[in-house]
Amino acid sequence: MSIFPHLNDHGDARMVDVTAKSVTERSATAHSRVSLTAEVIERLNAGDIPKGDALAVARIAAISASKKTSDLIPLCHPLAIHGVDVNVVLDATGAQITVTVKTADRTGVEMEALTAASVGALALIDMVKSLDRMARIEFVELLEKKGGRSGHWIRSEHE
Repeated sequence: MSIFPHLNDHGDARMVDVTAKSVTERSATAHSRVSLTAEVIERLNAGDIPKGDALAVARIAAISASKKTSDLIPLCHPLAIHGVDVNVVLDATGAQITVTVKTADRTGVEMEALTAASVGALALIDMVKSLDRMARIEFVELLEKKGGRSGHWIRSEHE
């Protein structure tokens, strides 16, 4: 048997069989950062974006993306998503989108949280691209995961 669970005995990619794993509560938090011009930040704060409420669209896009992750990432298991919290915070140079995804299932929701943070950032850029052609995603990263065999993990400031 392969030491890599996503490979079969012949080295071919496969979806890991999680049938025997216990159902436990699991959560993951990820965030993304979008750099924006001062003008766009001002207009976001004023609710003056031509396409509408860009921050609401980013939140809804993130929630929707978390539920579609297994359709996008080939070896992800489809999971019942039991909760998604999305927070978008503006500062002087951009927006930070933080997403926490929760489930009670046999595998974690790290990819769902990362996908949600990514798509939330993309949706925000789509909403402001006519005003800010230089808007860009600076990063997407996992901050924390809870549950399952590996327990609780938190990103340290050195990672």
